[in-house]
Amino acid sequence: MKILVIGGTGTIGKRIVEHFSKNHQVLVAGRSSKAYPIDIADTRSIKNLFKKIKKSQGKLDAIICAAGEAKWAPFKDLSEKDFHIGLRSKLMGQVNVVRYGRKCLKKNGSITLTTGVLADDPVFQTTSAAMVNGGIHSFVQAVAIEMKKKRRVNVVSSGVVMDAYDRYESYFPGHPPIEMHKMVHGYVRSVMGRVNGEVIRIYV
Repeated sequence: MKILVIGGTGTIGKRIVEHFSKNHQVLVAGRSSKAYPIDIADTRSIKNLFKKIKKSQGKLDAIICAAGEAKWAPFKDLSEKDFHIGLRSKLMGQVNVVRYGRKCLKKNGSITLTTGVLADDPVFQTTSAAMVNGGIHSFVQAVAIEMKKKRRVNVVSSGVVMDAYDRYESYFPGHPPIEMHKMVHGYVRSVMGRVNGEVIRIYV
């Protein structure tokens, strides 16, 4: 399979790349990538990436997006501009990956987005992040109904992963860290399985 991983050098992305690279051709895209640069908060950047890939690589079997950001701060301190960080990046960025990426997919191809436990179990200072995560869950369930040529769209929603637990433990009291292989299994299920419109939750 030919798989594009957006955000492939991040905490989650690099583990996804490591796993799929064992048996598949993986293209790694991200803001720091020279071969496949992309900023998902910039629609033109998304269009350019898929145009380049289609021209140089042909169509893809799978697209995984493990990129996107949102502002973390107490609700009373969040400005409208702060909310727009998450709306532009993690929400519309991933929506646009589906909008433009689907045209670069083979029949039976899949797109996998990424959210997190905040959609179902938010904690202090995560109003914006929880909002966009929940929006992506609803988007995936709805857009899957309209996909053509047996293309699929899913989202992996994980708890705080082990590799990031030291940084975020204080924000998530009582939340168990998710082992990296369990997180990766969510992406394997989405890419290699036949589920469509699924929120693949990995919280324990």
